[in-house]
Amino acid sequence: MPEMRFRVRWPDESVSSCYSPSLVVKEFLAVGRSYPVADFVGRSRQALTIASDRVRQKYGFACTGAAQQLEEIEHAAARFASQPAARVTVEGFDE
Repeated sequence: MPEMRFRVRWPDESVSSCYSPSLVVKEFLAVGRSYPVADFVGRSRQALTIASDRVRQKYGFACTGAAQQLEEIEHAAARFASQPAARVTVEGFDE
């Protein structure tokens, strides 16, 4: 199963390198596009849940890396909860 990393820039200009056990993230996020923080979290949740489910189907267990990554995204996003106009930009995909 091909895994990947995707780089995002948060509203405070910090950059995170995020992990996915599947390329499915490309179906939910686009390089160069920015998303409102809540939308980015929702898209990430959908993609990482599907990715983890694919691991479960193939290997018989969920991907803890995907769950951990989602937790990290949610934690980072919480910093911007009081900023409704804040956006996250997808900077790239690394396969």
